[in-house]
Amino acid sequence: MQETPAEPAADGPAAEQAQAGKTTAAKKPPARKAPAKKAAAGTKTPAGKTPAKKTAAAKKAAPAKKAAPARKPESRVAMVRRARRINRELAELYPYAHPELDFTNPFELLVATVLSAQTTDLRVNQTTPRLFAACPTPEDMAAIPPEQLEELIRPTGFFRAKAKSLIGLSTALRDRFGGEVPGRLEDLVTLPGVGRKTANVVLGNAFGVPGITVDTHFGRLARRFGWTTAQDAEKVEADVAEIFPKSEWTMLSHRVVFHGRRVCHSRRPACGACPIAPLCPSYGEGETDPEKARKLLKYELGGQPGQRLKPPADYPGRPAPPLAAP
Repeated sequence: MQETPAEPAADGPAAEQAQAGKTTAAKKPPARKAPAKKAAAGTKTPAGKTPAKKTAAAKKAAPAKKAAPARKPESRVAMVRRARRINRELAELYPYAHPELDFTNPFELLVATVLSAQTTDLRVNQTTPRLFAACPTPEDMAAIPPEQLEELIRPTGFFRAKAKSLIGLSTALRDRFGGEVPGRLEDLVTLPGVGRKTANVVLGNAFGVPGITVDTHFGRLARRFGWTTAQDAEKVEADVAEIFPKSEWTMLSHRVVFHGRRVCHSRRPACGACPIAPLCPSYGEGETDPEKARKLLKYELGGQPGQRLKPPADYPGRPAPPLAAP
């Protein structure tokens, strides 16, 4: 397309005025647009999005969640009173509390306790009948070929290490203690595979010597109850020993372990079905709905068999089944 030739410029005042008019018109600013609404705050808001200021205001308007009331610091005296009340409540809940290993003499209890490491008392109880039929005395167990002993205790796991400990402690009992289990902690802890926990189990239940048994259940509940903050078993034992009279140590251990196995589980405690919940500073760590919590109960509280094949006469639950034939 060809360009249109420009018109010649006009001369004179009239031309100057016309030219001035054109210049003024060119410089005249464009008409202003109507100001945006206040809610938009002078900025365009993309469709479907809420302005930032409005979002902030909405957040402020939303009701804040109520924080859990801070628990008042507990004095030492108050903690001890609460701890002893927990023990009394547990005694009423578990009047039949007992060691959950089957045994008929100190040697059987010692062996069963060593075998219980890293496994359940139920599996130990299902394993020991064949073991004690083959090795009823320390002399028998010291003389058995390691491979045969390993096969007898295989169901309990870690059978090679456990077999080594059992042969070692049986040999020590035969050679150093006349084939008898000693009744002193200082002597028991010198036996292969025997620590303070095992020694306290044997002393408390075979010799009537008070002792606190700190296994995983006892340590967990002692911390949840606020009796200690320690993780080390010996420190837990020392802390708890200062709270309770010595005469209570053995039965306290049974009651706390019973409660840990039946109600106050490691991963999901049944808080809503726990009779001592009002005394527990850790209430709420687990299931608080009563109906859901009842479904978490175990052993006799949950209508299931216990851990002992031969439980005491006053045990209200069912005996455990024997080990199934391979």
